[in-house]
Amino acid sequence: MNVTVDPSDWDEAEDVVSDAYFPHDLTPVSADSEPNVNVRAMQLGSLRLARIGWGAEVSVGTEHPGGYAVNIPLSGRIESVSAGRDVISDVGKASVFRPDTPAVITRWTADCEILGIKIDRDYLHRELARVLGRPDRRLPDQVDLSTAAGQNWMGLLRSIVRQIRDGEVLWQTPVVAEQLSGALTGAFVLAVLPDAAAAPPRPRIVKRVLDRIDEDPSLAWTASDMAEAAGVSVRRLQEGFREYLGMCPRDYLLDVRLSRIHDDLMAGDPSVTSVTDVALHWGITHTGRFAAAYRRKYGYAPSETLRS
Repeated sequence: MNVTVDPSDWDEAEDVVSDAYFPHDLTPVSADSEPNVNVRAMQLGSLRLARIGWGAEVSVGTEHPGGYAVNIPLSGRIESVSAGRDVISDVGKASVFRPDTPAVITRWTADCEILGIKIDRDYLHRELARVLGRPDRRLPDQVDLSTAAGQNWMGLLRSIVRQIRDGEVLWQTPVVAEQLSGALTGAFVLAVLPDAAAAPPRPRIVKRVLDRIDEDPSLAWTASDMAEAAGVSVRRLQEGFREYLGMCPRDYLLDVRLSRIHDDLMAGDPSVTSVTDVALHWGITHTGRFAAAYRRKYGYAPSETLRS
């Protein structure tokens, strides 16, 4: 997606960048300034990459609904405030903004162009659990990309962007997009939290339920069924899941079902002609909510996966 915005219209500039990255409120620092905005954005699995420059000094306010933002200045600087913390990032640094948390970039310099990475909140938490065993690990407000780990991650990012630009990878294929987004996110986690403590053993009550769900997510699981499998109360099971995985048992069950459905749709079996039949096979009974959840997770409709 490449967009050139009418340089006389700040409202259009705000709308286009909101659609490409995060919804926000834009304020030009000088009332007499004119925008000169170029926006390039692409969806890569559970990530959205956006290159944004306003061409004038602005202030931007947003809550980053549903996702983390990693804003990497390629030139210039951004000065921001979020949750009472001040962060100034120029080339070699990246500002990290948490989901659903009010933040203001108080000064985005006229010469500043960023590479922004939008990471779905639930997806990042799952990656933190997968890579570190710690979904509760807190990302820093700023990442130093001048370190060896930071430079290695930036090298991977540039390589993937170059391969996509040059047509060397079929990034629009869902399975490839997910592989690339997983590689970028996992490497980012390791670069940002290199000294993370080893993961503690999974709490037994959580592991029992994870194992049972993974064995057969198609069963008509209820909260009581899961609690019985763990040998604890429903409330205690919910607390254990939130503490260890950052989600409730029902959300985990849905995530597993979505993965199984996605795998079946991607398999290319000629006998599979209906998304609904596959969804029902894996225990989905509300197809409307399923389709919305599938789109949030993969960035496209299940019918598109079946046709790919």
